[in-house]
Amino acid sequence: MNTQELIKIEDDYFINTFTRQPIVLDHGEGVRVTDIDGNEYLDMFAGIAVNALGHNHPRLVKAIQDQAAKLIHISSIYYNEPALVYAKKLIDLTNFDRIFYANSGAEANEGAIKLAVKYTGKSEIISTVDSFHGRTLMTLAATGHEEYHEPFKAVMPQGFINVPYNDLDAIKEAVNENTAAIIVEPIQGEGGVNIPDAEYLKGIEAICKENGIVFIVDEVQTGFGRCGTLFAHELFDVKPDIMTMAKGIGGGVPMGGILATEEIASAFVPGDHGTTFGGGPLVCAAANAVLDEFEEKDILSNVNEVGEYFIEELKKLDKEVIADVRGKGLMVGLELTKHGAEYVDKLREAGFLVNCTAGNVLRFVPPLIITKKDIDEFVKALDEIL
Repeated sequence: MNTQELIKIEDDYFINTFTRQPIVLDHGEGVRVTDIDGNEYLDMFAGIAVNALGHNHPRLVKAIQDQAAKLIHISSIYYNEPALVYAKKLIDLTNFDRIFYANSGAEANEGAIKLAVKYTGKSEIISTVDSFHGRTLMTLAATGHEEYHEPFKAVMPQGFINVPYNDLDAIKEAVNENTAAIIVEPIQGEGGVNIPDAEYLKGIEAICKENGIVFIVDEVQTGFGRCGTLFAHELFDVKPDIMTMAKGIGGGVPMGGILATEEIASAFVPGDHGTTFGGGPLVCAAANAVLDEFEEKDILSNVNEVGEYFIEELKKLDKEVIADVRGKGLMVGLELTKHGAEYVDKLREAGFLVNCTAGNVLRFVPPLIITKKDIDEFVKALDEIL
């Protein structure tokens, strides 16, 4: 079938929840993907910051193949070696003590909120405007986009307070005796690649300690090297009580998780939470391969070097349509003075896959193995299109 025939299948059979780009991708290699018509694209989106090692990475592919030949799924009733090995590796690299495996970022955030409520016995959660924490009813309530709330207000859980991002005074005013947790993205992704002041997260940490509140950082998009450190909260020198993760953790396989301190984690006992698929042998084999590649190939150095270069090259573009360039590592936003959708289309037609978020911010979250040569190719094309 050709592209239009395949797209018509979605039009006829899928529940309509996505506005997709009009291409059918077939295969990828490194930082490039090819559609079924043979058109090649430089992937500056990486499946929404998921494909950390790019496409068809030999180490990741082999780990998945080898594990698939042994065990794919056994449920959470039994132990499996890849999950145990990965837990020790990751926790040894962080300030946390315990892990729970999930399947997605929304599930991780849902579990983190449950854990905070169980630990504190309190009922209110503070989150921020323009945040994004997921599309389940609870994580939707935490997400700071009123337009997402409107159709579901009648059934959304109560007790969620959205305050402006990067505003400590607003958080202080919202805190009360019923506050269980504050959940925040170290850097907002869906909200437009918004970077807070240096002391913002420190301030939240202090507020939480002073008031017995659980401090949750949502690292679903910012984690696993995306911002130049293994997790973005490290940039701000804070120690959260709970951290959620997903996207880049498995390099493309669906996986998420919760990390927590010993004290907080102890609030959950058998029966309080669970999962059928979380932490399965296949996804954990993939996660081990990603983490091993990070350590052996020093992926973070490439993220910092190429990310800094990318931002500086974007800042050289002297265009009236550019309002701001901001980012950390390889999570970069180009804010425009007009809507960005047309530029997404023009870049795709020129052979580059990008995303527009917050209406006018071109968001670039390429594979973490991207090179300066790739960046030069992209910036040249972007310059011509702008």
